[in-house]
Amino acid sequence: MTDHREVAVVRWPGRGSSARNGPAELLEAYHLQTQAEKGETVAGVDELPNRYRAEILDPRVAFADDVVLLALSGDTAVGCLVVTAPVNGRSELKRLWTAPAFRGSGVASGLVGAALAHAAESGVSAVRLSVWRWRAGAIALYERLGFTVTESWDERDRLVCMERAV
Repeated sequence: MTDHREVAVVRWPGRGSSARNGPAELLEAYHLQTQAEKGETVAGVDELPNRYRAEILDPRVAFADDVVLLALSGDTAVGCLVVTAPVNGRSELKRLWTAPAFRGSGVASGLVGAALAHAAESGVSAVRLSVWRWRAGAIALYERLGFTVTESWDERDRLVCMERAV
């Protein structure tokens, strides 16, 4: 049985951050699962598109201008979310991922809540995100948290774009 101790959301990297590998393992799981869901199964990180591989290999560089939030259970990262630097008064949420053993325990809601608080402190007026159409559970979560479907800003098929005022 998985130990579901209290989960804390922290900014990464942070002073005293004890998360062993930070978001790298979570980003790897996220990207490999996403590729599989798109019907583009890859054997490992080396077969991912360069931009995704770069996030996994060096998240500090890949997200240098952004805020990375981690959900920690003890010193183990069990969830992550990236909040992009504001552009035109908006930030974007990206790479929301919860380790499968921790799903349904409020990790994703906690990460999104922390992201919205950060966005409010940063003075943005809105937060947006895109989510794959087949991720119905994620879309339902975002709707519960006040996001609504909006016109797409992304040319990729099968994405649902959502936004919420801060």
